Amino acid sequence: MKKTALHMLDEDVARRLEMALDYRFTDRALLALALTHSSWANEGGAQHRHNERLEFLGDAVLELAVSKELFERFTQLREGELTRLRSQLVSTPSLARLARSLDLGSALFMGRGEERQGGRDRDAVLSDAFEAVLAAIYEDGGFAAAHACVCRLFSPLWPKQEEASPRRKDFKTLLQEIMQQRYRDRPLYRLTASHGPEHAKVFEVVVCLPNGREYAACGTSCKKAEQEAARLALAAEEPLPQATAR
Repeated sequence: MKKTALHMLDEDVARRLEMALDYRFTDRALLALALTHSSWANEGGAQHRHNERLEFLGDAVLELAVSKELFERFTQLREGELTRLRSQLVSTPSLARLARSLDLGSALFMGRGEERQGGRDRDAVLSDAFEAVLAAIYEDGGFAAAHACVCRLFSPLWPKQEEASPRRKDFKTLLQEIMQQRYRDRPLYRLTASHGPEHAKVFEVVVCLPNGREYAACGTSCKKAEQEAARLALAAEEPLPQATAR
């Protein structure tokens, strides 16, 4: 009869992972189960369990732990911006990189066929194993232990404040989004005149909105004149726009 993953879990491998995770398991059977790929269990027969259930739990634990950390780190960000950051952090490539930093691939119990096909270095396999290991920590030590582990492992990945700050949209972009949403059409810009010497020309631009209103502005370039016209249109059409000139 094929031995269980717990009986086959090498003591040195277990200690190495515990050191890398900075967490010591009370029940190493949970760690062994987290390292058991379905292909290994399938080759051993129906009596052998694998890590897919732990992966399911770990996905939820990871999402909560990362959400909590982002929520506390970036108090100025809105829901959509927090969601964007979380999606980047918990993506399959991101988790696979963390799994490689722990050398999880070499510790997995894996069927021969899956291993021959490069399963130990496949992003999907590694990210699933990472989530399963996190779930094992949660089951063994609770959410506080899992959250602390996430904070440590993700420490090089947390975005800096300036990187996470929402990027304010320029006036033209914001005006176009509002017009598309409101009228399903976009504003049109028309150069109406230019005057002055070549080194100091002034350009006059009119922006025509889908509702028929027009706003004119001047600038030292067409781009600047268009931004100013968009700013005037926003001031009239949409109070307090969140935008910057570019």
